[in-house]
Amino acid sequence: MDVSFNKVIYNKYTFVMFVVFFVASQAFSQSTDTLRLKENLVADGIHKPSQNDTLYNFECQDFYKKDCCKFQIKSLIFPVTLISAGLVGVHSDWMESENHNISSGLTKRVKKDITIDNYTQYAPMLAVYGLNLVDIKGRHDFEDRTIILATSYMIMGITVNSLKRITKEERPDGSDNKSFPSGHTATAFMGAQFLWDEYKDVSPWIGVAGYVVASGTGFLRMYNKKHWFTDVVGGAGIGILSTKAAYWLYPTIKNKFFSGKHTKNIMAFPYYDTKSAGICCTINF
Repeated sequence: MDVSFNKVIYNKYTFVMFVVFFVASQAFSQSTDTLRLKENLVADGIHKPSQNDTLYNFECQDFYKKDCCKFQIKSLIFPVTLISAGLVGVHSDWMESENHNISSGLTKRVKKDITIDNYTQYAPMLAVYGLNLVDIKGRHDFEDRTIILATSYMIMGITVNSLKRITKEERPDGSDNKSFPSGHTATAFMGAQFLWDEYKDVSPWIGVAGYVVASGTGFLRMYNKKHWFTDVVGGAGIGILSTKAAYWLYPTIKNKFFSGKHTKNIMAFPYYDTKSAGICCTINF
């Protein structure tokens, strides 16, 4: 086994361990927070356990909604770490060398591009609406979750496009200088975090599936020589943080623009063309 092959194996395991660590940390954090919240509800007399009580009891749904929209400093740690690692990769010679090692290891066996990542980036967010269509309800109704999704999409889009213009990082295939961060990965992880937050009280495995799809999207962006590893890591952090920020901002946005008479002045609808897709929102003041 030569040295170059060892590097390829190392890089693949690094990526897999990153995904496993993230999913495990999210699952542990959620189970701990849910148990603590339920204990508080029982102690306050708001919720009384019964013989058939389960961890994800929807009698407390309104209280879960309020809890998910509260700013928590610890929620910043993981996504900010990812974004910082991605930014370091833009200017660090060592990280640049590692990016090239990972890219060359992945692309040695590439026969042709796999363009499914152009579609998988939207899969996690669309899954939220698909599950609701088959009557598997999440935390919020159609209007509220659409407000949250539109807000996170706007935050993510502005952040990604601004950083692309500032950093001007060249792509692995040399096609342009808009490599950092990965917009496809940011979109996928934004949707995965959205899916997680909406359905973690139903089953954490729904959210895990979203993260698996998002991770696969990031992997294919590297496989297709469209992004470096640090582009994908940074994009994942931006996507996650954008959704978290959208949940924190949701009560303010809801009260200011979507309460009573203001609702009729707002219209949101999806759009799609050959180069992009998203949600368009118009507000008449």
